[in-house]
Amino acid sequence: MHSLLMPADDKGNDKSQHASDDKDGIELDEAEVPSGGGVRRVGPWAVGRSKGEVFAVSRRCRHQLGDLSEGTVDADGCLVCPWHQSRYDVQTGAMVSGPKGFLGYHGRTPGYTQFVLAYGRVLKLRVAKVVRRSGRRLLIR
Repeated sequence: MHSLLMPADDKGNDKSQHASDDKDGIELDEAEVPSGGGVRRVGPWAVGRSKGEVFAVSRRCRHQLGDLSEGTVDADGCLVCPWHQSRYDVQTGAMVSGPKGFLGYHGRTPGYTQFVLAYGRVLKLRVAKVVRRSGRRLLIR
């Protein structure tokens, strides 16, 4: 049975070849973390770099559950949802700008965007702690 709020692929079964489960979290090589605005999936986390620092946040957008590991990091260091461009502060998990559309529509949505932004500031993304282990090894917990 699948949860309506948590798509089946979010159960953490899809790590990279080199990432490994540790009793304290998920370990991976820093070289596996994209740069240049890229984001990737590591288990239940969307992992990337914001202003040079590695971050890991929960993967599901608060708008329509788009997979944030398929998003990008913009010039301001915010994680941008690939579906409707909601933007998130990766340090706090809060939505900083709301969606530019809904369902298959992409465009202005006065009122609706402000509503989603309001609850996206309260229902924040989970923010993981990224700890440097030895050398280039990182631990996400």
